[in-house]
Amino acid sequence: MSTPTLWTIARQPLGRPIRAALTLQSIPFRMPSSEEYTHFESNLKPEFRGKFPHAKIPAWEDPSKDLLLFEGAAIAKYVSKLSANSTLLGSTPEQEAQIDQWIHLTEMEIDTYTNLVRAVCTGGIAGYSKPAHTFFLERQLRALKTLNTHLASRTYFVGERLTLADLFVAALIQKAVGISISKEVRAQVPHVVRHLETIVNHPQLKEIYGEIDYTDKGLQFVPPKKEKDEKKKEAKPKAEAKPKEEKKPKKKEVEVEEDDGDEPLVPEEPKKKNPLDDLPKSTFNLEDWKRAYSNMETRGDGGALEWFYKNYDPAGFSIHRVAFKYPAELTQTFMSSNQITGFFNRLEASRKYLFASVGVLGQTNDSVIEGAMVCRGDKIEPVVEVAPDWESYAFSPLDLSKPEDKEFFEGAMAWDLEVAGKKWVDGKNFK
Repeated sequence: MSTPTLWTIARQPLGRPIRAALTLQSIPFRMPSSEEYTHFESNLKPEFRGKFPHAKIPAWEDPSKDLLLFEGAAIAKYVSKLSANSTLLGSTPEQEAQIDQWIHLTEMEIDTYTNLVRAVCTGGIAGYSKPAHTFFLERQLRALKTLNTHLASRTYFVGERLTLADLFVAALIQKAVGISISKEVRAQVPHVVRHLETIVNHPQLKEIYGEIDYTDKGLQFVPPKKEKDEKKKEAKPKAEAKPKEEKKPKKKEVEVEEDDGDEPLVPEEPKKKNPLDDLPKSTFNLEDWKRAYSNMETRGDGGALEWFYKNYDPAGFSIHRVAFKYPAELTQTFMSSNQITGFFNRLEASRKYLFASVGVLGQTNDSVIEGAMVCRGDKIEPVVEVAPDWESYAFSPLDLSKPEDKEFFEGAMAWDLEVAGKKWVDGKNFK
């Protein structure tokens, strides 16, 4: 009987859980030698594509069963069933579903963002975007916190034994801690780190997973240096004086040719005028309000709220209540406060149209994010939709003629707001 081949390379994260599953079950397999397989070369050749049309690794080839498989999770699940006594997929259909659940979450909500961070920082995505970079990291942290909460009282993801979920999650977390999961983030998810180190240091797996290469700050974007092509300029003969009758369009063509070296790979889109700029002029100056709020006591005579009521123009501006839609996902209050900061960072493009005071109310594992926003125009959407995650928040207009709405607004401004018995813990201003 021929030995199955696992087409992968030692450093490939998605190959590790497959190799680990085979090793734990003592199932013989082979990996191609460096002479036999060179990544980005061998997998693009017709003979490889003939078996695996998508030209991806890991891939599984078992001639004795006439079986060809690709996609890491599919192969890992298949090989985990090859031993009759294997418990890598649990011992019940319910446990197998739970194992699939953690593998899928880690692939979609952690590894996806690891790849996006690497792409946006290294030019794989044209045009670096700081808001996008921040959004990717925050979405990844959200999933990490889910893993961390689950592991807080457990050694393994499912049951009391090592399963494919542990092998798979560890491989993708090991990849992420070298790219996007910084030292600061790791401090927030200690149980995830503990789990990673438990799996990687397992006696039968240590050689497969290798050392963990932790990053301190995470991958950062470094702007390329602009260098003028001096050699090209030196090689170019000086243009002779042109006769006066020469047409101007040709001169323009020469100028365009000289500028070609500085053209971006992807041309910038023309800036669109914000429709909020076309609104009738308002008597309320938002920048003056931001200064008044910063320099005055919020409540009391001569305070910021008194200034606001004297100057506010409801025809040109509107006030809205904002609340995070998924409070069940909030754990540590300081993490929730960091979430507000991230949301505000992504609202940067609307700074001249918006003021906000938003806070965390409650306690650890029982909190909400709520606050108030003062925005240009009568609708909140044109102001907040610049943030990719704006739909994670609920917005509703506040009518200051209603005592309950006025009380909410003043509480948010003064940072003494209380909602359903939950008191203000920490707050952030967007100004």
